[in-house]
Amino acid sequence: MRQTTGPGARTDRTAPEDGPGHGLRRLIDPRSLRWKIAFGVAAAACAMALGIGILVHRTTEARDMHVGRGDAMRALESAEAEFRGTQPARPSPSGVPGYLVGDNVPDELRDRLRSEPAPVTWYDNRKPAQGPRMWAAGHVDGTVLAIWVDMGSELRSLQALDRHMRYAALATLAVVVPLTLLAVELALRRLRRVARTARRIKRGDLDARTRSRGHDEIGEISSAVDLMADALQDRLRDEQRFTADVAHELRTPLTGLVTSASLLPESEATELVRDRVQVLRALVDDLLEISRLDAGAEEADAQPVPLGELVAESVRRTGLETRVTVSGSPVAETDPRRLDRIVTNLVLNAHRHGATPVEVTVGETTVVVRDHGPGFPPDVLAHGPQRFRTGAAERGHGHGLGLTIALGQAHVIGARLTLANAAAGGAVATLELPGRGPRSGARV
Repeated sequence: MRQTTGPGARTDRTAPEDGPGHGLRRLIDPRSLRWKIAFGVAAAACAMALGIGILVHRTTEARDMHVGRGDAMRALESAEAEFRGTQPARPSPSGVPGYLVGDNVPDELRDRLRSEPAPVTWYDNRKPAQGPRMWAAGHVDGTVLAIWVDMGSELRSLQALDRHMRYAALATLAVVVPLTLLAVELALRRLRRVARTARRIKRGDLDARTRSRGHDEIGEISSAVDLMADALQDRLRDEQRFTADVAHELRTPLTGLVTSASLLPESEATELVRDRVQVLRALVDDLLEISRLDAGAEEADAQPVPLGELVAESVRRTGLETRVTVSGSPVAETDPRRLDRIVTNLVLNAHRHGATPVEVTVGETTVVVRDHGPGFPPDVLAHGPQRFRTGAAERGHGHGLGLTIALGQAHVIGARLTLANAAAGGAVATLELPGRGPRSGARV
């Protein structure tokens, strides 16, 4: 059993997930959960890469400085030995890179020698053109001796290391972000399935289920939605069963009441009693019809019928002043009894809750009923007609079963009933019948 507006009914409001461009909009929407998670993962990966890069950079730089100081100190020892004459004298001891003596020693080294115990070292990167140098200086027999070693190869190696780490970080992001989007999409598909199921339940399709078998948090949400749908369906079945039972129980005493009213002597009070009895009888008949629709016991008996003539006859039997306009000689393959019921209910609803003039326009496969009243209330347009609710005071008074029955019968014959408001004012109900051809009866 299904309580639904289904393909036989809809309003003029479109669900947010409908439309061919929705998938693309959802994909590029920055508010989407996929992009939030991807951004978070990318930020975490960048922070990790930055932290590792800084650590590796500083560690490598410290090692290069340590190695450079060792090389400079060994060169200084060799130069001191040559300066004392323990090695064969040369114009420039050690040849390359060479050393400086006395006043030729840079001021920074002499200042360090005055404030620190000799020997001292100093990393000089003030002149990018000549490249960085590691200096070592000391005293030899009261003379300041300084020597430097080139650190350009170490600097270039460090720069290459930084560059390679940046490339590695970008390559990692190029792999991690798509994998993250793929993993997130798998979870989002399950969430979207839950959302679609919830929207179907909201529209009245209580047979909708997520049927998720996961054991994670999304699985828990899916199970909760399914349990909620089961509970709603059970409660609705109980209410429908109660309505059907009440209608059946009322029918027997109502028949006796109708008979008794017909035996009353003619008077004004008798006419009032008979009128109220007929209203009660119509209400019970409507309840019984809705019960059959809810139970799925109705099946269409489709046959070719002259659409214009059938609609005109249905309008004539209402006894209400209604203008009927027929375009051509349309023939529809449908159930004439159910179509008569739909048209009758729409015309009665237009007169009861709208305002004259009421117009019925018959096309090739459409029947449009329009009044010039206040129009359908927003609640009816948003959620469809509800039993025992007319939606707004200005739409008049009633039990709200006419449109409900029309929607159910439209579903049975495979038609689509659209409720909307005209731009110039007034309610518009459009019944779209299926095209001609072999067609089996649709079930509610």
